[in-house]
Amino acid sequence: MTEATMEPQESARRTSVILNESTTEIPVHLLFRDEPEPGAAGMAGVKPKAARRPAPVVRNPARPAPPSDPRLAERPGPALSGWVAVGTGLAALAGITAALWRAGVIGDPVTARLGLESYPYSGLGIGQAAALAVLVTVLLFAFGGLGRGRAGYAWVLTLFGDYRGSVRRSGLVWLSPLLLRQRVDVRLRHWRSEPMPAVDAQGTALQVVVLVVWRIRDTARASLAVADHQAYLREQVEAATARVLSQLPADAFHAEADAPTLRNAEAVGGALTRLLKAEAAPVGIDVYSAQPTRIEYAPEVAAAMQRRRVAAIDARHRDSVLTSVVDAVDETVTRLTARGLVDLDDYERKALVKDLTVAFYTGRNGASS
Repeated sequence: MTEATMEPQESARRTSVILNESTTEIPVHLLFRDEPEPGAAGMAGVKPKAARRPAPVVRNPARPAPPSDPRLAERPGPALSGWVAVGTGLAALAGITAALWRAGVIGDPVTARLGLESYPYSGLGIGQAAALAVLVTVLLFAFGGLGRGRAGYAWVLTLFGDYRGSVRRSGLVWLSPLLLRQRVDVRLRHWRSEPMPAVDAQGTALQVVVLVVWRIRDTARASLAVADHQAYLREQVEAATARVLSQLPADAFHAEADAPTLRNAEAVGGALTRLLKAEAAPVGIDVYSAQPTRIEYAPEVAAAMQRRRVAAIDARHRDSVLTSVVDAVDETVTRLTARGLVDLDDYERKALVKDLTVAFYTGRNGASS
């Protein structure tokens, strides 16, 4: 085939619809074409259905959690009812009083007023002194170990640095005075972070505020396995937030409307909760929820991102208007020619399409403004 025969065919395939001094060429096959679905070559004119995009999923790369001491596991500590200790102390006090009375230590004025028989002072024997020492020791242990247990709090007990158990009882409780007590809050708590710096998948600077709902599950690990469990949790929240937010862009300006972004708070919060739960478990902390309450651009890029957002919205609006205008022109020309109202050659069809496009586009812009 010669070059002379190839040029007319090529120019026929690229026939322009609109061409003047101030506009560019818009080929016919780009304005009025319907892309068939793959495998359906005989179904011309049937537009393919838009593929449904799956819900955005934030990936959590697996990595081993920090190990914890297997010897540190919460177990019940030695504790008695406080009323038993009170009864024991009162009995010891009564025994001490009786021993002193029989030894004549209590003076006559006191015994006379109490209506008791007066005994002369004859000194304390070895047996009386030993009994008094035992009773005084019992008295000190009985009243010295009393404590008030509060609901929502627990005591972590240690003896010379060795863990002896935890007590979660409330009310009047007796604990050995030899044990060192550390009160731990085991209530359900929430913590709202200060604005934390982070970056999205495109490297854009962000500021994030996270709300964490948590509670201490294992008091032994929360108190002894880490220096400060609250500081540990705060640091893990900051690290997990930076790790999760770096996997998605903050906004998809020129992508589809359902493109995965950080605006999907449910997906981002779920990934952040799973990550924090795994990181906090070795120190005895249960994380129930970690949700970003605010994701904003950093002040240094906020103005530029706002202008970019407005430009993207304007571009999508103009694209939708142009699409609707092209569809309206296509339908109008097709109906006119199908009903035989007009008989147009190629030149007249181009002129009609041009006039209708300008008229419809001007009318749409005027209505939208």
